[in-house]
Amino acid sequence: MPNKASAAFEKIATKITNWTGSSPAFITAFLIILVWGVMGPVFKYSDTWQLVINTSTTIITFLMVFIIQKSQNKDSKAVHLKLNELIAASRHASNRMVDIEDLTEDELNVLHKFYQKLSDISEDDQDIHHSHSIDAAEDLQKEKNSYKRVKKSDNVEEN
Repeated sequence: MPNKASAAFEKIATKITNWTGSSPAFITAFLIILVWGVMGPVFKYSDTWQLVINTSTTIITFLMVFIIQKSQNKDSKAVHLKLNELIAASRHASNRMVDIEDLTEDELNVLHKFYQKLSDISEDDQDIHHSHSIDAAEDLQKEKNSYKRVKKSDNVEEN
């Protein structure tokens, strides 16, 4: 169970993320910039006038990086869990794919090559739902190849 500070940060981060992605937040930011721009002549476009907007936007950006990252981490974890559930629930899916987000980039590149191979093997298939894994695609391809060999030998015997 998360501690109170963590739970409070979670709640605040979610509220801030939801609000900053809204139309009212954009309008508020736009109005702040507009007011700052209009105030330029009043402050004679001084260094202080420029420093106010520069400092404000830098601080807000710095804090938002952490809020956005927190939100992205949470969303990413939720998507991974949903995908893991779909993989686990599908009898045709390979359970080897559960939790692959923890692999290194090199390990992910190896998997990518396997799926590229799967794509290459099944490229000739008319039905994209016919094979469901690398193993099934390889078995299907072997089956097709042996069928083609039998078919060719039948044609040779007929001639």
